[in-house]
Amino acid sequence: MSGNLAGEGRVLQARTSRWATPTARFALCGRAMPRVLRRLRAATLAALCCIGATSVAWALGGGQFGGQAGTQSGAQTGTQTGSMAETTAAQSGISAGMPYANQSMLYPGEDFHLSAGDLIEVRVYMQDYSQTVRLGLDGSAQLPFIGSVPLDGLSVRAAQSLIADRLRTGGYYQNPEVIVQVLDTVNSSVLVTGEVHTTVPVSTERSLRDVLLAAGGLPASASHTVKIVRPGLADPIVVDLGTDLASSTAANIPVHPHDIIQITRASVVYVLGAFARQGAVPLDQATPLTLLQLTALSGGIGWEGRYNDLRLIRTVGDQRKLIKVNIQKIRDGKAPDPVLQSNDIVFLPTNSMKAALKNMGTGGVIGIAILLLTVQNW
Repeated sequence: MSGNLAGEGRVLQARTSRWATPTARFALCGRAMPRVLRRLRAATLAALCCIGATSVAWALGGGQFGGQAGTQSGAQTGTQTGSMAETTAAQSGISAGMPYANQSMLYPGEDFHLSAGDLIEVRVYMQDYSQTVRLGLDGSAQLPFIGSVPLDGLSVRAAQSLIADRLRTGGYYQNPEVIVQVLDTVNSSVLVTGEVHTTVPVSTERSLRDVLLAAGGLPASASHTVKIVRPGLADPIVVDLGTDLASSTAANIPVHPHDIIQITRASVVYVLGAFARQGAVPLDQATPLTLLQLTALSGGIGWEGRYNDLRLIRTVGDQRKLIKVNIQKIRDGKAPDPVLQSNDIVFLPTNSMKAALKNMGTGGVIGIAILLLTVQNW
């Protein structure tokens, strides 16, 4: 028995000692590797089959996974899909509702006329040709291959045609599509004259409202009917802005470079007689001006005025009409406050005795009183 055990121990030791060296262990791994790969491949195929079956079950909602799990997956998928649809719809709505900027507000269009000092970029579509150049004092541009090209006074469209013709004639390109873009212009401005004196930069076009607001708005002395003098037009463009510049639809008319905007003085009312300040008071077209308001703007009525004999002279056609008004009754609310019109003349006569006493002053009045007392006592 002990002999058998000893023999088996020697056999086991011999088998173990065969794999004790690195060479032996590498050989063992080499023999075992095919079996490992086969088992790994089988496990991978089994996992793929399970995943495929699970996907089918989730998609069809059947079997063990088609019940609660399928319902939960459908709910989650529907929720996510609905959220994505709502997000897409919202983004589409924002894009559809958001106004796009007019590209002509960024760069001058093809109708813009070039002049000396303008900075332009000349490119040939789908070709390696690009040059940024500023027009010289003579209005010419130095371009590659074709040299100096006169562009003064030409529109952007005409300049593109001229440059393309030069490139085609010189044999550089067969059918070039030239693109000219105005990057900067020193002559892109609008002159505002009259009641407002300023220069407003305009690269391509701006609305009349924007130009007037950039000029500081219309002062109270300015008329709300303006004229636009445009080169090339025989008659000026007359624009009635109404009473409110901000909400006027007529103010949306475009204004181009080199236009001249004339702002005339608004209609006035003339004040004469026993007022603290005499002269011309401009009419604000935004709000009507009444007689009492004119009195307040003129500093009030003097003590010497004849309140019941105010005279309103109004021009009707080619005739003048005289209207007598009792301003004391208007002040007391016993008569309506008339609305004044353009070129009205408000004249308030003075009482001769009161005017004399006013001119004498306090000292003169006291002197006369003393003189009267003295005569009476004498």
